[in-house]
Amino acid sequence: MNKVIEVQKENGYAIVTINKPPVNALGEQVASELLDAFTLIENDGEVRSVILTGAGDKFFMAGADIKEFPSWLGNPEMINQVKFNHQLFNKIEKLRKPTIALLNGLTLGGGCELALSCDFRIAEKHSKIGFPEIDLGIFPGGGGTQRLPKLVGKSKAKELMFFGESISAEEALSIGLVNKVVDSGAGLEVAKQWATKLASKSSNAINLIKNTIDYGYEHTFTEGIEYETELFCNVFQHQDAFEGIHAFIEKRKPVFNQSIK
Repeated sequence: MNKVIEVQKENGYAIVTINKPPVNALGEQVASELLDAFTLIENDGEVRSVILTGAGDKFFMAGADIKEFPSWLGNPEMINQVKFNHQLFNKIEKLRKPTIALLNGLTLGGGCELALSCDFRIAEKHSKIGFPEIDLGIFPGGGGTQRLPKLVGKSKAKELMFFGESISAEEALSIGLVNKVVDSGAGLEVAKQWATKLASKSSNAINLIKNTIDYGYEHTFTEGIEYETELFCNVFQHQDAFEGIHAFIEKRKPVFNQSIK
């Protein structure tokens, strides 16, 4: 069986490409290889940021592999694959390194849920984004009902999922679903620029920022502030803080060691 996930490392970042013709659908093989790739990336000291994209210029990921759905009908064992997909999305969301989803075409259903698990989303202008599951008589089951409302609000999330209609990259930008829209064909270069900048930052500080924001989403404001206070005091004990603060005082560019402890 040919591999469908390609990993390329450059200048402190990795590019993870889904190459599963014709539409880069999320099936068992894609999910398994993605989990393996991000597990290796998490433990790779040379990688400090990640770009996730689809091969070609038509599809980031056109959703789940519907050919696998008939075997799920009336089958309670389907829960195993659903939980595995959640394991993948959670791995990406909790990765200690910043992640950028480059949407270079159709991004539907499970593909949109995959993109939502990343820290940032850059969309090329021709991209279409949506949740068409309603037209199959089902609904998003890869974390979309949980992540999307936190990003765009409950009402807009319901609109996207109830109607099942795709939106343009520009509309996705206007509702906060993507961070940036770029010309078609220019996405990878912009994503590389972002990844390079992120790779130069303190990996420890980025990891703590992610932890604090994620914690605050799941807890009360008071609990979030308490957690922020704890991690803010911890960050001043890390060597990156010593380097960054002294570099500022000495009027030079900081050089972080990129360790996460």
